[in-house]
Amino acid sequence: MNQVGHSKSSGTGKVFTDSGIEVLPLYNQPSALPPDPGTFPFTRGIHATMYRDKLWTMRQYAGFSTAEESNRRYRYLLSQGTTGLSVAFDLPTQIGYDSDHPMAEGEVGKVGVAIDSLDDMRRLFDGIRLDAVTTSMTINATAFILLAMYIALAREQGCDLKRISGTVQNDILKEYAARGTYIYPPQPSMRLITDIFEYCSRELPAWNTISVSGYHMREAGCTAAQELAFTLANGKAYLQAAIRRGLDINVFARRISFFFNAHNHLFEEIAKFRAARRMWAQLTRELGATDPRAQMLRFHTQTGGSTLTAQQPLNNIIRVTVQALAAVLGGTQSLHTNGYDEALGLPSEQAATVALRTQQVLAYESGVAQTADPLGGSYFIERLTDELEEAARSYLQRIDELGGAVHAIEQGYIQEEIARSSYRHQQAVEQGEKIIIGVNRFQSEEQSRPPVTQIDDSIRQVQMHRLQQLRQQRNPQLVQQMLDDVRQAARSGDNLMPPVIAAVEAMATLGEIADALRSVFGEYRR
Repeated sequence: MNQVGHSKSSGTGKVFTDSGIEVLPLYNQPSALPPDPGTFPFTRGIHATMYRDKLWTMRQYAGFSTAEESNRRYRYLLSQGTTGLSVAFDLPTQIGYDSDHPMAEGEVGKVGVAIDSLDDMRRLFDGIRLDAVTTSMTINATAFILLAMYIALAREQGCDLKRISGTVQNDILKEYAARGTYIYPPQPSMRLITDIFEYCSRELPAWNTISVSGYHMREAGCTAAQELAFTLANGKAYLQAAIRRGLDINVFARRISFFFNAHNHLFEEIAKFRAARRMWAQLTRELGATDPRAQMLRFHTQTGGSTLTAQQPLNNIIRVTVQALAAVLGGTQSLHTNGYDEALGLPSEQAATVALRTQQVLAYESGVAQTADPLGGSYFIERLTDELEEAARSYLQRIDELGGAVHAIEQGYIQEEIARSSYRHQQAVEQGEKIIIGVNRFQSEEQSRPPVTQIDDSIRQVQMHRLQQLRQQRNPQLVQQMLDDVRQAARSGDNLMPPVIAAVEAMATLGEIADALRSVFGEYRR
């Protein structure tokens, strides 16, 4: 495709979306209007009346420092009207290291909360009933361990597991492609994912077992069309893996959700979400899904972190508003809005509140929630939806030719496409073809900057002390037996969730469980 990453082509007068689709100055030829909302292929929304009956879930992604500090932020956000929690974990937790591991030095509590054991999970949700909130956990390589801790805590609270709802991201393929927090090779990682599918279909039927994420690939530099294609390709790979496992697509596909980015091109983002629903409905039908609930693409949206600027940070409030509006007009089921200061550091309480209020103003004051798919029938939106689908299908065809998403990642195809688009975008910014207010146009001298939330290294000392106490107080023989059971299940092919839950209940740490599987699966090295 031409002009990928450019908004304008110098000297031609032509204008393009970020995916390189030409935007005409006028659209006066009608496209066929898709079927009504709530009907296949759900282009106009998965529910007939959308937000008139129920607003999207308003989440604020938060997690930093210790579990106690994060708990305070969660309780504050809940008091301000947040309707769902979204947990950020620190890097050691994401890649399976306890806080006292040498690899954790300098990273404990920095970009998320440190969770080493069930004790930390108890502190994280102190005073919060797990059957009274929905919780999204952004965790992948160690998703099965964090979910096991969540299940163990729900049991302690006396919750009915059938009523526990939320999402675990659990999308390892995009980690190999764009983000890097993987541990095990692709095949055992896919096995862990299908273990979660199988276990939750029996024990946690209301839990979303995976959130197939285009967000991080977009943050790494891909275009809207690539985000659409690569996300659906990964979703297809998970469907096929579960079908090979013998699972019923009409059961497990109901609990698959998606996680998309929202960037600044309002109309392209709206069209992307509409195209995603249509393409997923067709894809699941082709793979055998007959239940409409298994054909529906449900998704969470986060506004684009990579679009935020350290220069003139208050401008980010406007960017986030445009992006949130795109998500709502596109029919999102759940939304996180970024803080205006996140290009500088972790969001302050004030920034998090403004971000939440942005959603609330859209929901209660703007009128956009009063009708389903309000831009449906727009010549421009319908044409752009078609063109984005066409662009995405060309990528999907190439991925299929390479043997599917796993093989395309192993061969570096998706990584190379993302890198190429990221480079083109940066070129466009540096050459002034793409305007970023405050960065390459309308700059001004910064008079002051908002205070930045700082996390110091003392958090690691707190966590190390807690781990030392934990190991002194627990039953070491029981812990060793539980870890042996985890290794045995890994070798035998049995579902890993029951022995991992037993291990966390015996107070085995996250790092110990991750290491038990490292001893069987090995580690992935590029």
